[in-house]
Amino acid sequence: MVSPSPSQLSASSKRVNFELITLGDELLLGLTANGHLTFVGQELRKRGTQLSRNVTISDDIESITAQFRESWARADVVITTGGLGPTCDDRTREVIAEALGQKLVFDPAIEAAMLERFKSFGRRMTDNNLKQAYRFADGEVIPNAHGTAPGLWYAADGKVLVMLPGPPNELQPMLTEQVLPKLAALGLLTEGEVYVQLRTAGIGESALETRLQPIFQAHAGRLNVAFCAHQGQVDCRLSSASADLSADDVQAIAEKCAKLLGENFMGFGHDSLAKHCADMLRAAEATLAVAETATGGMLASAFTDICGATKFFAGGSVCYSNQSKMQLLDVPEDILMQHGAVSAENAVAMAAGAAEKLGADYGLAITGFAGPCGGTNENPIGTMFVALYTPVGVWSKRLRYPGRRDAVNRRAVNAALDWLRRELVRARDSEAALPRAIDLDA
Repeated sequence: MVSPSPSQLSASSKRVNFELITLGDELLLGLTANGHLTFVGQELRKRGTQLSRNVTISDDIESITAQFRESWARADVVITTGGLGPTCDDRTREVIAEALGQKLVFDPAIEAAMLERFKSFGRRMTDNNLKQAYRFADGEVIPNAHGTAPGLWYAADGKVLVMLPGPPNELQPMLTEQVLPKLAALGLLTEGEVYVQLRTAGIGESALETRLQPIFQAHAGRLNVAFCAHQGQVDCRLSSASADLSADDVQAIAEKCAKLLGENFMGFGHDSLAKHCADMLRAAEATLAVAETATGGMLASAFTDICGATKFFAGGSVCYSNQSKMQLLDVPEDILMQHGAVSAENAVAMAAGAAEKLGADYGLAITGFAGPCGGTNENPIGTMFVALYTPVGVWSKRLRYPGRRDAVNRRAVNAALDWLRRELVRARDSEAALPRAIDLDA
Protein backbone atom coordinates (compact mmCIF):
# COMPACT_ATOMS: atom_id res chain seq x y z
CA MET A 1 0.00 0.00 0.00
CA VAL A 2 1.68 3.22 -1.17
CA SER A 3 0.51 6.77 -0.52
CA PRO A 4 1.32 9.85 -2.59
CA SER A 5 4.16 11.93 -1.23
CA PRO A 6 3.14 15.53 -0.56
CA SER A 7 6.04 17.85 -1.20
CA GLN A 8 5.32 19.74 1.98
CA LEU A 9 3.17 18.92 5.00
CA SER A 10 3.21 22.19 6.86
CA ALA A 11 2.14 25.55 5.50
CA SER A 12 4.11 28.73 5.74
CA SER A 13 4.09 30.31 9.17
CA LYS A 14 2.83 33.58 7.66
CA ARG A 15 -0.90 33.56 7.13
CA VAL A 16 -1.75 34.92 3.69
CA ASN A 17 -5.17 36.54 3.42
CA PHE A 18 -7.05 35.32 0.32
CA GLU A 19 -10.39 36.78 -0.71
CA LEU A 20 -12.63 35.60 -3.55
CA ILE A 21 -15.11 37.88 -5.31
CA THR A 22 -17.60 35.96 -7.44
CA LEU A 23 -19.50 38.20 -9.83
CA GLY A 24 -22.77 37.62 -11.61
CA ASP A 25 -26.46 38.31 -11.24
CA GLU A 26 -27.08 34.67 -12.19
CA LEU A 27 -25.40 33.64 -8.91
CA LEU A 28 -27.50 35.98 -6.79
CA LEU A 29 -30.69 34.93 -8.56
CA GLY A 30 -29.93 31.28 -7.91
CA LEU A 31 -29.81 30.47 -11.62
CA THR A 32 -26.26 29.15 -11.29
CA ALA A 33 -24.65 27.46 -8.29
CA ASN A 34 -21.51 29.11 -6.93
CA GLY A 35 -19.20 26.28 -7.87
CA HIS A 36 -16.25 28.70 -7.99
CA LEU A 37 -16.23 28.98 -4.19
CA THR A 38 -16.11 25.20 -3.86
CA PHE A 39 -13.38 24.73 -6.44
CA VAL A 40 -11.13 27.63 -5.43
CA GLY A 41 -11.56 26.79 -1.75
CA GLN A 42 -10.62 23.16 -2.32
CA GLU A 43 -7.54 24.03 -4.37
CA LEU A 44 -6.27 26.55 -1.82
CA ARG A 45 -6.90 24.11 1.02
CA LYS A 46 -4.70 21.55 -0.72
CA ARG A 47 -1.91 24.12 -0.77
CA GLY A 48 -2.01 24.89 2.94
CA THR A 49 -4.27 27.90 3.15
CA GLN A 50 -7.94 28.82 2.99
CA LEU A 51 -10.11 31.65 1.83
CA SER A 52 -10.64 34.34 4.43
CA ARG A 53 -13.83 35.44 2.72
CA ASN A 54 -15.99 35.00 -0.37
CA VAL A 55 -18.40 37.70 -1.46
CA THR A 56 -20.85 37.30 -4.32
CA ILE A 57 -21.92 40.55 -5.97
CA SER A 58 -23.97 41.75 -8.93
CA ASP A 59 -22.55 43.00 -12.23
CA ASP A 60 -23.30 46.69 -11.64
CA ILE A 61 -20.49 49.22 -11.51
CA GLU A 62 -21.13 50.46 -7.98
CA SER A 63 -21.11 46.95 -6.46
CA ILE A 64 -17.90 45.95 -8.24
CA THR A 65 -16.11 49.17 -7.31
CA ALA A 66 -17.10 49.12 -3.64
CA GLN A 67 -16.36 45.45 -3.07
CA PHE A 68 -13.06 45.44 -4.91
CA ARG A 69 -11.76 48.45 -2.99
CA GLU A 70 -12.73 46.81 0.30
CA SER A 71 -11.12 43.46 -0.57
CA TRP A 72 -7.99 45.08 -2.04
CA ALA A 73 -7.48 47.00 1.19
CA ARG A 74 -7.93 43.88 3.38
CA ALA A 75 -6.37 41.00 1.46
CA ASP A 76 -2.95 39.90 0.26
CA VAL A 77 -4.46 38.06 -2.72
CA VAL A 78 -7.77 38.93 -4.38
CA ILE A 79 -9.30 36.52 -6.90
CA THR A 80 -12.25 37.59 -9.03
CA THR A 81 -14.39 35.38 -11.26
CA GLY A 82 -16.63 36.50 -14.09
CA GLY A 83 -17.26 39.66 -16.07
CA LEU A 84 -14.37 39.37 -18.53
CA GLY A 85 -16.42 38.40 -21.59
CA PRO A 86 -17.49 40.33 -24.72
CA THR A 87 -21.01 41.49 -23.80
CA CYS A 88 -22.28 44.74 -22.30
CA ASP A 89 -22.73 43.24 -18.80
CA ASP A 90 -19.08 42.11 -18.71
CA ARG A 91 -17.51 45.13 -17.07
CA THR A 92 -15.20 43.74 -14.35
CA ARG A 93 -12.01 44.51 -16.26
CA GLU A 94 -12.90 48.15 -16.89
CA VAL A 95 -14.26 48.89 -13.41
CA ILE A 96 -11.30 47.37 -11.55
CA ALA A 97 -8.80 49.08 -13.87
CA GLU A 98 -10.32 52.42 -12.92
CA ALA A 99 -10.30 51.51 -9.22
CA LEU A 100 -6.59 50.66 -9.46
CA GLY A 101 -5.73 53.69 -11.60
CA GLN A 102 -4.49 51.31 -14.27
CA LYS A 103 -4.66 52.16 -17.96
CA LEU A 104 -6.08 49.43 -20.20
CA VAL A 105 -3.92 48.78 -23.27
CA PHE A 106 -4.80 46.79 -26.39
CA ASP A 107 -2.76 43.59 -26.75
CA PRO A 108 -2.45 42.31 -30.35
CA ALA A 109 -1.36 38.88 -29.07
CA ILE A 110 -4.74 38.44 -27.35
CA GLU A 111 -6.54 39.47 -30.54
CA ALA A 112 -4.51 36.96 -32.57
CA ALA A 113 -5.35 34.15 -30.13
CA MET A 114 -9.06 35.00 -30.32
CA LEU A 115 -9.02 35.11 -34.14
CA GLU A 116 -7.31 31.73 -34.24
CA ARG A 117 -9.89 30.25 -31.87
CA PHE A 118 -12.82 31.51 -33.92
CA LYS A 119 -11.14 30.25 -37.09
CA SER A 120 -10.78 26.77 -35.58
CA PHE A 121 -14.58 26.70 -35.08
CA GLY A 122 -15.26 28.00 -38.59
CA ARG A 123 -16.87 31.16 -37.23
CA ARG A 124 -16.35 34.89 -37.78
CA MET A 125 -15.31 36.93 -34.72
CA THR A 126 -17.67 39.84 -34.06
CA ASP A 127 -16.23 43.23 -33.15
CA ASN A 128 -17.51 43.21 -29.56
CA ASN A 129 -15.00 40.44 -28.79
CA LEU A 130 -12.18 42.96 -29.10
CA LYS A 131 -12.92 44.35 -25.61
CA GLN A 132 -11.38 41.12 -24.32
CA ALA A 133 -8.04 42.05 -25.91
CA TYR A 134 -7.31 44.77 -23.35
CA ARG A 135 -5.07 44.25 -20.32
CA PHE A 136 -3.65 46.37 -17.50
CA ALA A 137 -0.69 48.44 -18.61
CA ASP A 138 1.34 47.13 -15.66
CA GLY A 139 -0.21 43.67 -15.56
CA GLU A 140 0.18 40.28 -17.18
CA VAL A 141 -2.11 38.09 -19.23
CA ILE A 142 -3.19 34.63 -18.06
CA PRO A 143 -3.78 32.69 -21.31
CA ASN A 144 -7.10 30.91 -21.70
CA ALA A 145 -6.79 27.70 -23.72
CA HIS A 146 -10.50 26.94 -23.50
CA GLY A 147 -12.14 30.29 -24.26
CA THR A 148 -11.66 33.76 -25.68
CA ALA A 149 -11.41 35.82 -22.47
CA PRO A 150 -7.90 35.72 -20.99
CA GLY A 151 -7.32 36.11 -17.29
CA LEU A 152 -5.42 39.06 -15.83
CA TRP A 153 -2.63 39.18 -13.24
CA TYR A 154 -1.63 42.36 -11.43
CA ALA A 155 0.80 42.77 -8.53
CA ALA A 156 1.53 45.93 -6.55
CA ASP A 157 2.45 46.93 -3.00
CA GLY A 158 2.92 43.32 -1.92
CA LYS A 159 -0.56 42.35 -3.14
CA VAL A 160 -1.72 40.16 -6.02
CA LEU A 161 -4.89 40.44 -8.08
CA VAL A 162 -6.01 37.45 -10.15
CA MET A 163 -8.96 37.93 -12.51
CA LEU A 164 -10.47 34.82 -14.08
CA PRO A 165 -13.36 34.26 -16.51
CA GLY A 166 -16.63 32.79 -15.25
CA PRO A 167 -17.11 29.53 -17.23
CA PRO A 168 -15.81 26.66 -15.03
CA ASN A 169 -14.22 24.80 -17.95
CA GLU A 170 -12.06 27.88 -18.53
CA LEU A 171 -11.46 28.99 -14.95
CA GLN A 172 -10.49 25.65 -13.42
CA PRO A 173 -7.51 24.73 -15.64
CA MET A 174 -6.31 28.33 -15.58
CA LEU A 175 -6.28 28.29 -11.78
CA THR A 176 -4.57 24.92 -11.33
CA GLU A 177 -2.12 25.07 -14.23
CA GLN A 178 -1.10 28.73 -14.18
CA VAL A 179 -2.26 30.73 -11.18
CA LEU A 180 -1.40 28.34 -8.34
CA PRO A 181 2.16 27.70 -9.59
CA LYS A 182 2.75 31.48 -9.85
CA LEU A 183 1.44 32.02 -6.31
CA ALA A 184 3.60 29.15 -5.04
CA ALA A 185 6.67 30.64 -6.72
CA LEU A 186 6.01 33.83 -4.74
CA GLY A 187 5.86 31.83 -1.51
CA LEU A 188 2.15 32.53 -1.04
CA LEU A 189 1.24 28.83 -1.27
CA THR A 190 3.04 25.55 -0.74
CA GLU A 191 4.38 23.77 -3.81
CA GLY A 192 2.35 20.62 -3.12
CA GLU A 193 -0.45 19.34 -0.94
CA VAL A 194 -0.02 19.93 2.77
CA TYR A 195 -1.86 16.85 3.95
CA VAL A 196 -2.36 13.17 3.29
CA GLN A 197 -5.99 12.36 2.52
CA LEU A 198 -7.50 8.97 3.22
CA ARG A 199 -10.70 8.26 1.31
CA THR A 200 -13.10 5.81 2.96
CA ALA A 201 -16.43 4.28 1.98
CA GLY A 202 -19.05 2.34 3.87
CA ILE A 203 -18.21 3.79 7.29
CA GLY A 204 -19.77 6.85 8.90
CA GLU A 205 -17.89 9.92 10.10
CA SER A 206 -18.32 9.24 13.82
CA ALA A 207 -17.49 5.54 13.45
CA LEU A 208 -14.40 6.44 11.43
CA GLU A 209 -13.11 8.81 14.10
CA THR A 210 -13.79 6.23 16.82
CA ARG A 211 -11.94 3.53 14.89
CA LEU A 212 -8.87 5.74 14.33
CA GLN A 213 -8.84 7.48 17.70
CA PRO A 214 -6.13 5.24 19.27
CA ILE A 215 -3.73 6.21 16.45
CA PHE A 216 -4.61 9.89 16.70
CA GLN A 217 -4.26 9.85 20.48
CA ALA A 218 -0.71 8.55 20.20
CA HIS A 219 0.19 11.74 18.27
CA ALA A 220 -1.95 14.25 20.17
CA GLY A 221 -0.73 17.81 19.80
CA ARG A 222 1.47 16.91 16.85
CA LEU A 223 -1.13 15.80 14.30
CA ASN A 224 -3.94 17.78 12.67
CA VAL A 225 -7.02 15.71 11.77
CA ALA A 226 -9.97 16.86 9.66
CA PHE A 227 -12.98 14.98 8.31
CA CYS A 228 -15.20 15.68 5.33
CA ALA A 229 -18.35 13.59 4.82
CA HIS A 230 -19.95 12.93 1.44
CA GLN A 231 -22.88 10.69 0.52
CA GLY A 232 -21.59 7.25 1.46
CA GLN A 233 -17.99 8.41 1.77
CA VAL A 234 -15.84 10.15 4.36
CA ASP A 235 -12.44 11.75 3.79
CA CYS A 236 -9.87 12.04 6.58
CA ARG A 237 -7.04 14.53 6.14
CA LEU A 238 -3.87 14.27 8.20
CA SER A 239 -1.22 16.96 8.44
CA SER A 240 1.56 18.04 10.74
CA ALA A 241 0.69 20.33 13.64
CA SER A 242 4.25 20.68 14.85
CA ALA A 243 7.76 20.92 13.51
CA ASP A 244 8.78 17.56 14.97
CA LEU A 245 6.37 15.62 12.72
CA SER A 246 7.88 15.20 9.25
CA ALA A 247 6.22 14.37 5.95
CA ASP A 248 7.40 10.78 6.29
CA ASP A 249 5.94 10.63 9.80
CA VAL A 250 2.51 11.77 8.56
CA GLN A 251 2.59 9.26 5.72
CA ALA A 252 3.51 6.49 8.15
CA ILE A 253 0.56 7.43 10.38
CA ALA A 254 -1.73 7.43 7.35
CA GLU A 255 -0.51 3.95 6.42
CA LYS A 256 -1.38 2.69 9.92
CA CYS A 257 -4.86 4.17 9.58
CA ALA A 258 -5.36 2.54 6.19
CA LYS A 259 -4.30 -0.87 7.51
CA LEU A 260 -6.64 -0.56 10.49
CA LEU A 261 -9.60 0.35 8.27
CA GLY A 262 -9.31 -2.70 6.03
CA GLU A 263 -11.90 -2.75 3.24
CA ASN A 264 -13.37 0.54 4.45
CA PHE A 265 -10.20 2.23 3.19
CA MET A 266 -10.68 3.24 -0.42
CA GLY A 267 -7.37 4.90 -1.20
CA PHE A 268 -5.11 7.92 -0.77
CA GLY A 269 -5.69 11.14 -2.64
CA HIS A 270 -8.75 12.37 -4.49
CA ASP A 271 -9.82 9.56 -6.84
CA SER A 272 -13.51 8.70 -6.91
CA LEU A 273 -15.11 5.36 -6.09
CA ALA A 274 -15.62 4.75 -9.80
CA LYS A 275 -11.95 5.50 -10.53
CA HIS A 276 -10.81 2.97 -7.92
CA CYS A 277 -13.13 0.36 -9.44
CA ALA A 278 -11.88 1.25 -12.93
CA ASP A 279 -8.24 0.81 -11.93
CA MET A 280 -8.92 -2.63 -10.46
CA LEU A 281 -10.99 -3.72 -13.46
CA ARG A 282 -8.17 -2.67 -15.78
CA ALA A 283 -5.58 -4.47 -13.67
CA ALA A 284 -7.67 -7.66 -13.72
CA GLU A 285 -8.38 -7.24 -17.45
CA ALA A 286 -12.08 -7.50 -16.56
CA THR A 287 -15.08 -5.65 -17.93
CA LEU A 288 -18.26 -4.22 -16.43
CA ALA A 289 -21.81 -3.64 -17.67
CA VAL A 290 -24.55 -1.75 -15.81
CA ALA A 291 -28.34 -1.51 -15.84
CA GLU A 292 -30.42 1.24 -14.19
CA THR A 293 -33.94 2.45 -13.63
CA ALA A 294 -34.37 5.28 -11.09
CA THR A 295 -30.78 6.51 -11.33
CA GLY A 296 -31.29 7.19 -15.04
CA GLY A 297 -27.70 6.82 -16.24
CA MET A 298 -25.85 8.14 -13.19
CA LEU A 299 -24.12 4.80 -12.67
CA ALA A 300 -22.95 4.59 -16.27
CA SER A 301 -21.88 8.24 -16.20
CA ALA A 302 -19.65 7.59 -13.20
CA PHE A 303 -17.57 5.32 -15.43
CA THR A 304 -17.79 7.15 -18.76
CA ASP A 305 -16.44 10.27 -17.02
CA ILE A 306 -13.16 8.35 -16.68
CA CYS A 307 -10.71 8.67 -19.55
CA GLY A 308 -10.12 5.34 -21.30
CA ALA A 309 -13.38 3.77 -20.09
CA THR A 310 -13.55 1.58 -23.18
CA LYS A 311 -10.82 -0.58 -21.65
CA PHE A 312 -13.14 -1.83 -18.90
CA PHE A 313 -16.68 -0.51 -19.44
CA ALA A 314 -18.78 -2.60 -21.83
CA GLY A 315 -21.84 -0.37 -21.63
CA GLY A 316 -25.13 0.13 -19.86
CA SER A 317 -28.90 0.27 -20.20
CA VAL A 318 -31.47 2.62 -18.68
CA CYS A 319 -34.62 0.51 -18.60
CA TYR A 320 -37.68 2.21 -17.13
CA SER A 321 -40.51 0.21 -18.60
CA ASN A 322 -40.99 -3.49 -17.99
CA GLN A 323 -40.98 -3.99 -21.75
CA SER A 324 -37.50 -2.45 -22.05
CA LYS A 325 -36.20 -4.68 -19.26
CA MET A 326 -37.44 -7.74 -21.09
CA GLN A 327 -36.21 -6.60 -24.51
CA LEU A 328 -32.79 -5.20 -23.56
CA LEU A 329 -31.85 -7.36 -20.57
CA ASP A 330 -33.86 -10.54 -21.04
CA VAL A 331 -35.53 -10.08 -17.66
CA PRO A 332 -38.18 -12.86 -17.49
CA GLU A 333 -41.72 -11.54 -17.58
CA ASP A 334 -42.79 -13.79 -14.71
CA ILE A 335 -40.23 -12.11 -12.40
CA LEU A 336 -41.70 -8.70 -13.16
CA MET A 337 -45.27 -9.92 -12.80
CA GLN A 338 -44.66 -11.86 -9.58
CA HIS A 339 -42.14 -9.65 -7.77
CA GLY A 340 -42.41 -6.25 -9.49
CA ALA A 341 -39.81 -3.98 -11.03
CA VAL A 342 -38.62 -2.81 -7.60
CA SER A 343 -37.48 -6.09 -6.12
CA ALA A 344 -34.38 -8.10 -5.34
CA GLU A 345 -35.34 -10.63 -7.99
CA ASN A 346 -35.58 -8.02 -10.73
CA ALA A 347 -32.31 -6.35 -9.67
CA VAL A 348 -30.54 -9.72 -9.93
CA ALA A 349 -32.05 -10.37 -13.35
CA MET A 350 -31.00 -6.90 -14.54
CA ALA A 351 -27.40 -7.29 -13.35
CA ALA A 352 -27.09 -10.75 -14.90
CA GLY A 353 -28.80 -9.63 -18.09
CA ALA A 354 -26.51 -6.62 -18.51
CA ALA A 355 -23.38 -8.73 -18.06
CA GLU A 356 -24.56 -11.56 -20.29
CA LYS A 357 -25.93 -9.34 -23.06
CA LEU A 358 -22.69 -7.35 -23.28
CA GLY A 359 -20.28 -10.17 -22.51
CA ALA A 360 -18.95 -8.50 -19.36
CA ASP A 361 -17.30 -10.17 -16.36
CA TYR A 362 -19.26 -8.03 -13.88
CA GLY A 363 -22.75 -6.59 -13.92
CA LEU A 364 -24.13 -3.87 -11.64
CA ALA A 365 -27.79 -2.92 -11.44
CA ILE A 366 -29.96 -0.42 -9.54
CA THR A 367 -33.74 -0.26 -9.33
CA GLY A 368 -35.99 1.46 -6.80
CA PHE A 369 -38.38 4.17 -5.73
CA ALA A 370 -36.30 7.36 -5.45
CA GLY A 371 -39.40 9.53 -4.94
CA PRO A 372 -41.22 11.76 -4.53
CA CYS A 373 -43.89 9.61 -6.21
CA GLY A 374 -44.21 5.82 -6.25
CA GLY A 375 -43.54 3.44 -3.43
CA THR A 376 -45.60 0.69 -1.82
CA ASN A 377 -46.29 -0.45 1.71
CA GLU A 378 -43.62 -3.11 1.33
CA ASN A 379 -41.15 -0.87 -0.49
CA PRO A 380 -41.80 2.78 0.43
CA ILE A 381 -40.17 5.78 -1.21
CA GLY A 382 -36.42 5.66 -0.71
CA THR A 383 -36.22 1.88 -1.17
CA MET A 384 -33.50 0.88 -3.64
CA PHE A 385 -32.29 -2.54 -4.73
CA VAL A 386 -28.71 -3.01 -5.90
CA ALA A 387 -27.47 -6.21 -7.53
CA LEU A 388 -23.96 -7.37 -8.36
CA TYR A 389 -23.12 -10.07 -10.89
CA THR A 390 -19.60 -11.56 -10.66
CA PRO A 391 -17.78 -14.54 -12.16
CA VAL A 392 -18.65 -16.54 -9.03
CA GLY A 393 -22.26 -15.55 -8.37
CA VAL A 394 -24.93 -12.85 -8.26
CA TRP A 395 -26.46 -11.16 -5.21
CA SER A 396 -28.75 -8.27 -4.31
CA LYS A 397 -29.09 -5.79 -1.43
CA ARG A 398 -32.10 -3.81 -0.24
CA LEU A 399 -31.27 -0.23 0.76
CA ARG A 400 -33.45 2.48 2.28
CA TYR A 401 -32.53 6.16 2.14
CA PRO A 402 -34.44 9.24 3.28
CA GLY A 403 -34.28 12.53 1.44
CA ARG A 404 -34.78 14.10 -1.96
CA ARG A 405 -34.74 12.13 -5.18
CA ASP A 406 -31.29 13.32 -6.22
CA ALA A 407 -29.78 12.44 -2.81
CA VAL A 408 -31.39 8.99 -2.79
CA ASN A 409 -30.08 8.27 -6.28
CA ARG A 410 -26.58 9.49 -5.46
CA ARG A 411 -26.39 7.38 -2.32
CA ALA A 412 -27.62 4.32 -4.20
CA VAL A 413 -24.98 4.82 -6.88
CA ASN A 414 -22.25 5.21 -4.28
CA ALA A 415 -23.45 2.09 -2.45
CA ALA A 416 -23.36 0.12 -5.71
CA LEU A 417 -19.87 1.38 -6.53
CA ASP A 418 -18.61 0.57 -3.05
CA TRP A 419 -20.01 -2.95 -3.24
CA LEU A 420 -18.25 -3.47 -6.59
CA ARG A 421 -15.03 -2.02 -5.16
CA ARG A 422 -15.06 -4.39 -2.20
CA GLU A 423 -15.71 -7.39 -4.43
CA LEU A 424 -12.85 -6.40 -6.72
CA VAL A 425 -10.54 -5.99 -3.71
CA ARG A 426 -11.43 -9.48 -2.49
CA ALA A 427 -10.94 -10.97 -5.95
CA ARG A 428 -7.57 -9.24 -6.28
CA ASP A 429 -6.40 -10.34 -2.85
CA SER A 430 -7.58 -13.91 -3.44
CA GLU A 431 -5.67 -14.03 -6.71
CA ALA A 432 -2.56 -12.64 -5.03
CA ALA A 433 -2.79 -15.30 -2.32
CA LEU A 434 -2.81 -18.20 -4.80
CA PRO A 435 0.46 -20.19 -4.98
CA ARG A 436 2.47 -19.44 -8.09
CA ALA A 437 3.46 -22.26 -10.45
CA ILE A 438 7.16 -23.10 -10.41
CA ASP A 439 8.97 -23.31 -13.73
CA LEU A 440 11.10 -26.43 -13.28
CA ASP A 441 13.04 -25.65 -16.45
CA ALA A 442 14.14 -22.22 -15.23
